[in-house]
This record gives sequence, C-alpha cells and structure tokens, in this order.
Amino acid sequence: MLFHELAYYDGVWGTPEEVKIPFHDRVHFFGDGVYDAAVGACGTVYLLQDHLDRFYTSARALDIHIPMEKAELGALLTRLLAKVEGSTQFVYWQVTRGAANRDHTYAEDMAGKLWVMIRPNHLRDPDQPIRLVTRPDTRFYHCNIKTLNLLPSVMAAQEARRCGADETVFHRDGIVTECAHSNVSILKDGVFYSHPNDELILRGIAKTHMIQACYRLGIQVMEKPFTLAQLADADEIIVSSSSNFCLHACELDGRPAGGKDPAALKAIQDAVLQEYYDATGKTSVLD
Repeated sequence: MLFHELAYYDGVWGTPEEVKIPFHDRVHFFGDGVYDAAVGACGTVYLLQDHLDRFYTSARALDIHIPMEKAELGALLTRLLAKVEGSTQFVYWQVTRGAANRDHTYAEDMAGKLWVMIRPNHLRDPDQPIRLVTRPDTRFYHCNIKTLNLLPSVMAAQEARRCGADETVFHRDGIVTECAHSNVSILKDGVFYSHPNDELILRGIAKTHMIQACYRLGIQVMEKPFTLAQLADADEIIVSSSSNFCLHACELDGRPAGGKDPAALKAIQDAVLQEYYDATGKTSVLD
C-alpha cells in the first residue's frame, strides 16, 4: 500500500490524520524546532547528505537533541519515501525540542521529537518565467507581534538560567528594548522611563497599567529609548509581564543594580497590585 501523504512522529507513522502530536510538544507554544526539506525522486532523497548536515548544524545551534544519528535518519527518510506514491515527492522533516509543560526554559537533556512529512510533488518548468515584487525586509522587526515564533526568547531565557539569572534584557545598538518574556523600565531621579511602543518591543499590558498607575501617583512618565548605561545607572529597574506585574532587579550582569528609590518603587507596586486585588477579589499574590 502506498500513501498519498505520509506522516511520522516519534516512531509512529501513518496518514496525517492518524498520527497524533502531544499537546505539550514545545513546537505548539514556541515554534521550538528546526527543519529541512528536499526533493524525493525515484526512491532517492536528492542531496540527502547535504540536507542532513545542515539539519544537524541547525539543531546544534539551538541545543536541540536529534534522537538518532545522521545515517539512521537518512535510512529512515529513504524507507518512508518508498511508501509514498508518485515519482517525485516533497520530503520534509523537523525536530522539536521535545514535549514538556509550557516554560521558556527547558531541561538540558530533553529528548527531541522527530517529525517527517512526505507527499507527491512536481518541479516547476524552468522554461516558464515567474513574476517578482520587492518589499523591505522586516522579518526581524516584528517584536510588537505576539507570535508563536519564540525561539530567540527561549534561547535567551535558557542562557539566563545557566547564568543563575531570572531574565534576559535585550538591546539593539546600545538601546534597551525589552526582555526575553517581559518588558523592562527604569526609575531615575523620580521619572519613569520605558521604551516606546514601536516595532522593536511587544506592547506590554502590564506595562501599560503600570504607566497608568504612575500617572495616578503623579510620577512623570517618559516613553523614550534608554541606553544600557542608563539601565545600569538607574535608581530602580522594573520588569513587568502579565504573570508578574511589577518585579524589580537587584543585579545586572553580576553587578548590584537598583535599590536607590524604594519608596517610588513600592508606591508603583502597591498601586498595580491594588488594581489586581480590586478586579479579582484576591488579597495577596501568594495565595
């Protein structure tokens, strides 16, 4: 029996409708994986070794553990290709970091999950011209969109864990933008500074409500870029997210940070938490 389209996941293969993917596979939450693809023709995966080399290089770069060696994977792809109809096929495979409860960080020894998809395909006629358009390349300027493609944040969060830190602060050309999965703001000389809501950061809901709390408290707000030097010299460094409304930092790159304006910090924290208590009926963030 030949398949029109074959799917494989972690040792199980069948039709795409038959093969089930665990809900907790990290690809669902973070896009946490790498892939490669090739042409299958007359039972051969074209340029297989080149594609495998690139695939394993990509996985190593992201610390993802492919659950088999190159030769074994090459043999598996060739065997699966023989089960698909047609003389030319599209051969796609990927490895995800694995399956675990949703968390940006991950166990270093997590076993990767291998996926394969193969279906009939044909190459386009090279004699037939195609049409093109041009657009600015903005692929790396969409931090303002809460996309599932969270791999840079995953790797930054894991690096923070390895360093014994809780979060990673991103910067571009010396300008602080945001954290791996939080917003970062500072207090300096009684003024609250935060990066403006442009394409370089995700507009934080918690940050927005923290700014509103500052207005209620009479704390001046400046939504403007600030530098790494200003971050290090800040009176307080505040990290906010929808799951941790208003945290503050005591250390930055191994050096003491913040702790110079505890009164203003406490006022902002109390105002943010009171809004939470009023809306939910909670009396503590600990219960």
